[in-house]
Amino acid sequence: QVHLAESGGGSVQAGDSLRLSCRVSGRPSSSHSLAWFRQAPGKERELVASIRWRDGTTHYTDSVKGRFRISRDIASNSGYLQMSSLEPEDTAVYTCAVRLSTFIIMRPDEVDYWGQGTQVTVSS
Repeated sequence: QVHLAESGGGSVQAGDSLRLSCRVSGRPSSSHSLAWFRQAPGKERELVASIRWRDGTTHYTDSVKGRFRISRDIASNSGYLQMSSLEPEDTAVYTCAVRLSTFIIMRPDEVDYWGQGTQVTVSS
């Protein structure tokens, strides 16, 4: 069984930075991908960024390109989302996810494991 534990959310001002962490425990397959989704009130859950575990290939949604960076540390089995130049529109619950596939573009219904989510609030 795979368990995901996020940390690093909080309340910040526009323009600030935050770093989210996702500790992966258990044994996902060697060919899995890690992603960060977010869901704002009244909106659908959206894929923010994702990374193929074995080679580090990444994907970003257009609204965060150039501001967010996803990474992973194989030794600690952890994923990270470095968020910079945060905007009020980035306010959402951010959730770490693992898909047992090398395809890094994924819908929520294609995710195999979810974390519990962490709130990010950006005020203007």
